[in-house]
Amino acid sequence: MQRRRSLFHRSIFRADPSGGPDINTTPLIDVMLVMLVMFIITIPRPTHSVDVTLPGEAPPHSEVLDENRVTIDTADVIRWNDEAVDLAQLGLLVKQAAERPEPAAILLEPDARARYLRVDEAIGAIRRNGGTKLAFPGIYQYGELI
Repeated sequence: MQRRRSLFHRSIFRADPSGGPDINTTPLIDVMLVMLVMFIITIPRPTHSVDVTLPGEAPPHSEVLDENRVTIDTADVIRWNDEAVDLAQLGLLVKQAAERPEPAAILLEPDARARYLRVDEAIGAIRRNGGTKLAFPGIYQYGELI
């Protein structure tokens, strides 16, 4: 006569074809995941904070014209109307040019041998800050490189 096993025994142990029972770990993993979620939910938020006063960025002293020339030379120097600026200042100047009633045109003229990464960073700064009127007037100088 064969003994009937309980439902609990059948849910935790599964029969092995060779006759030895294996422990079913799925319920144990479920319990561990529930406990992990409960611990994550009950972790208190950090209540301390550190106030840091950052220096304000000096407004660039270059003026925004109707047509602004942005050049990049082989030494990776970005110039706005022949005045050297960094990417943050370029972004501010482009934002000022874009906020005018009639947005100012930006003429991007990288040197033919300027690094692509620097030109890409400049184009990204122009696009992120609202530069929609972008022109490439010196594109003819790249004809020799192709």
